[in-house]
Amino acid sequence: MYATSPASRGRFPVARLSGFILAASLAPLGARAQDAAKKPSPLAITGDIRLRYEEDWDSQNAAGAERTDRSRGRLRARANLAYTFDQEWTAGLRIRTGNTHSQQSPHLTFASDDGVRDDLEFVLDRYFVQYKADDLTAWAGRNSWPFWQQNEFLWDDDVTPTGLAGTHVASAGKGKLTSVLGAFALPDGGYGLNGALYGAQLRYSAPVDQGQFTIAAALHKLDGSPGAEDLRNRNGERDYLLGVLGAQWSAPVGGRTLALGIDVFNNFEDYTAADAAPLPADHADETFGYVLSAQYGQLKNPRDWQLGYYYAHIETFAVNASFAQDDWVRWGSATQTDGTDGAGHEVRASYMVTKTINVVARLFIVDAITSVQDGKRFRLDLNWRF
Repeated sequence: MYATSPASRGRFPVARLSGFILAASLAPLGARAQDAAKKPSPLAITGDIRLRYEEDWDSQNAAGAERTDRSRGRLRARANLAYTFDQEWTAGLRIRTGNTHSQQSPHLTFASDDGVRDDLEFVLDRYFVQYKADDLTAWAGRNSWPFWQQNEFLWDDDVTPTGLAGTHVASAGKGKLTSVLGAFALPDGGYGLNGALYGAQLRYSAPVDQGQFTIAAALHKLDGSPGAEDLRNRNGERDYLLGVLGAQWSAPVGGRTLALGIDVFNNFEDYTAADAAPLPADHADETFGYVLSAQYGQLKNPRDWQLGYYYAHIETFAVNASFAQDDWVRWGSATQTDGTDGAGHEVRASYMVTKTINVVARLFIVDAITSVQDGKRFRLDLNWRF
C-alpha cells in the first residue's frame, strides 16, 4: 500500500503509475520470450541405428559349387536433417553408412567368421527441397522412391533416385485417387549417375466394410546408358519398360490387422540375345514376376507384434536387379546384389520393445529359376530410432 498525503488524495500515486508503466513496457518482452519458448525449432535432427546378425548356409552358385557358410555382424546408421521454411516449403538431407560403390545397401560388416570387415564409409543419399500444400506434394533433388509399394522387389527402399517428383491426391467417391509422376537420373554406386527413369502411377484406396482396399497401376521406363562403373550385367545400359500392378486388402481380424497383398511385374521390352548379354540368351524372355504377401498384426506401440509371409517369383528381367531388393539372396558381388532369377519364401516376425526400438527376425529360402543356384538366409535386426 502506498502512503498518501492529504494533498495527494484523489490523485493517482506517482509510484504506482511508474510501476504500471514499467510492467506495460516489459509485458511484450515477456510475451515474446514465452512465444519463442513455445515455437518449435525449424531445424529437426533425427536418425536410426540397426544392429544385424546374419547367417547364410546351404548355398550353391549357378555352376553348382558350394558356397562357404557365413555368419556376419552388420551395422547401419543414418542421420536426417530437416529444415522447415514455412508451412509449405521444407528441405532435407540424409547421410548413411555404406560402401560408396553400392546404391543398394547401407550396411557395413563389423564382424564375420571369415575375417572380412568393411571400412567405415558414408554416403549422402538424400538432399532435396519439397513443396507441400493441400493435396499437392512436389520435390526436387535426391530423395526416396515416391511411388507406393508394399515390398521392395521392384525398388529397394535404400536406393534413392535424383530428379523431380510430384504427387496429387483427389477425392474419388468414398476413396482417394493418388497420382504420382517422376523423372530421375538413376544411381550408379553411392554417388554416380547413369541412365534415366520416367515413372507414373495411379493408386485408388477406399474403405471396405471395416477395412480398406488399395489398387495401384504404374509404368516405369528406364533408359539405359553405357558407362556405368558399378552396376552389374549391363543393367545400366539395358532399357526396361516395367508395368506394375499391385493390390492390397486389410481389415481387423481377431483384434489385429490382417493385410493381404499381390504384386505383378512385367517388362514389356523385347530383348534379343545381344540385349541379354552377358547373361545367357535364353534369359531374354524371362520378363515376368509376382509377389504374394500376408501380414498379421501391427508395429505401433510397445509389445505390439507382427507376423509376415511372402512368396516371390521374379524372373531375370522382370525388374532391374541393380535397383531391386538385396535382402533375399547372397548372389552377386560384395557391393551389387543380383536379386532376380529367383523364387522362394520369406517368413518374418517383428516385436516392438519400446516406442523407438523393435526387433525383426527374417528367414529366406530361395531357388534360382534358370539354374541350380540357391541359398538360405536368416537375419535378426535390432532397430533403434531417435
